[in-house]
Amino acid sequence: MAIIERRMKVARTALTSPVETMLYLQMRVGHLETETFGALWLDNRHQVMAIQELFHGTIDTAAVYPREVVKNALRQNAAAVIFYHNHPSCHAEPSSADRTLTTKLTRALGLIEVRVLDHIVVGEPCVSMAERGLLHA
Repeated sequence: MAIIERRMKVARTALTSPVETMLYLQMRVGHLETETFGALWLDNRHQVMAIQELFHGTIDTAAVYPREVVKNALRQNAAAVIFYHNHPSCHAEPSSADRTLTTKLTRALGLIEVRVLDHIVVGEPCVSMAERGLLHA
């Protein structure tokens, strides 16, 4: 995983394949026993600038604060982001809370012109909210 991360950050790899992104995220957080919410911060060419785990929770929830997400986006000078979080149950279907949170984050980041490209729920298999048409501002 360290090799993949180094390649993504050093080579400034553009994330163009949802499948590769999901496989990476499964390796990163798929094995965790508690929910973890994170972000892949991207530049304007969708190249990875930073990978950051932002919030940690319990076996079935993680409190996510939009204000803190916006502060981190500004610190990273990000142009775009892919959010991710795991479901320790391995059932990756996005909940209504997941959808509501994604909408709140998309609106908050839209005010500072950071595009939310996706929110991936890590389980078996992973679910891309963008592929499901669940990203709304």
